[in-house]
This record gives sequence, structure tokens and C-alpha cells, in this order.
Amino acid sequence: MSRSWCLPATAALIVLTAPLGAQEHHGQHGEPHHQEHGDGHGAGFHHDFSDAERWSQVFDSAERDAWQKPAEVVALMEIEPGMTVADLGAGTGYFLGPLAAAVGGEGRVLGLDVEESLVTFVTKRAEREGWTNVTPRRVPYDDPELAAGSVDRVLIVDTWHHIDARPVYAAKLAKALKPGGRVYVVDFTKDSPEGPPPEHRLAPEQIVRELAEGGLSAAVVEETLPRQFIVVGRSE
Repeated sequence: MSRSWCLPATAALIVLTAPLGAQEHHGQHGEPHHQEHGDGHGAGFHHDFSDAERWSQVFDSAERDAWQKPAEVVALMEIEPGMTVADLGAGTGYFLGPLAAAVGGEGRVLGLDVEESLVTFVTKRAEREGWTNVTPRRVPYDDPELAAGSVDRVLIVDTWHHIDARPVYAAKLAKALKPGGRVYVVDFTKDSPEGPPPEHRLAPEQIVRELAEGGLSAAVVEETLPRQFIVVGRSE
């Protein structure tokens, strides 16, 4: 069994033991309640996302759009054509299509994940969907492996709670941002029917602190997502 964020986070991994509609989605863009650890002080909640085909049924389900609101999330990111955007915890590629459209033909989208099977799945999906500006890549658990000053935006959906030593990780993201760059963390509210067990969920104020400890100016963003919140961290 591989150790993944769901993400990255980036999304997510789960053992489906009940009908799909009864599962709690989270991590790497969605997943159920099932996992090993996480103490709310920087230790991530880890899960197995190695079965990409199974996870695609969760992450790419038609029902997800209603509560994930991908169009709103991408619009809030204020992406301009030609930008470089990293989807950290890309999972099965749920956000990659909208991001690829937003950056345009001159832009670039990096689909990053820690799970090799998900990266392989997304590589094939990008070829099938014609996402020529998308580059899937596997990264280690503790490093996004982004060059300094190389990205304009980083999107982390349902994945931040999977990451260990989050302030340290945030510092690596801050270093990777271009001037004026931003990190967007989308995660589950305490009362969401999707997501990790309640004890592993992070309050938006905690994520603001973790991004700030990593050198980013962070704040909660206004949005209309019914089960999630968004925190943005900006480079100085």
C-alpha cells in the first residue's frame, strides 16, 4: 500500500467499502473517512490512492461539480493566459482541464502528485483530452520540486491536510512563486459530509498560520462553496 496525500493531494485515496454515494470524499480532490494519522500540528493524514481507476470514480464523479464548483475556484485564482500553474495533488486530473483552458496555449499546467499510478493515469488522460500544455509529474511527499520563481499560481485542493510539516512545505511553495504569485488551498469545512475524519480536518485559521509561517501573506477568500473554504497565500 502506498502512502499518499490524495493529493498530493492533489489530490486522494480511499478504500471503498460502501456504495459510492455513501463515501466521504477527500484528499487529492475528494476521499472518504479512513486513515492513519495527523495531529493537527503539521502531521498529515495519509491514505492509499494507488488504484487510479477506482479513485477516478470518486474524484471525477458528475456529482462533484455541485459542491466543488471548479469554475468558481479557477475564476478566483485570476489566472492570465501564459501563466504557469501547478496543481498540487492533481489526483486523476479533475482540475487540469479548467486550468489548461485558463492558461491557454502559451501557458503551462503542472499536474503534481506523489502517487505513481495517478501520474500515469493523468498522463494518459492528458493525451486523450488533448491537454498539450499539461505536464504530469510525480513529486516526493515532502517537496513539490518546483524551481525558485517558476510558477504564478499553485492550486492545492483537498490535499493540504495530507501534507506533513506544512509550514516547512509552505516555505518551499513560497520560494517557487514568481513575484505576485499565489497559493490557493481549498479544503473541507468541519461539517462537510465529504472529507477526512473530523479530527483530521484543518480550520482555515490554522492554514492561514501555516502559510504565514512559510513566508506567505495569507487570508481566507470569500466564495460560495457549500462544503469547503479557500485560503490564499501571496508572495511578498
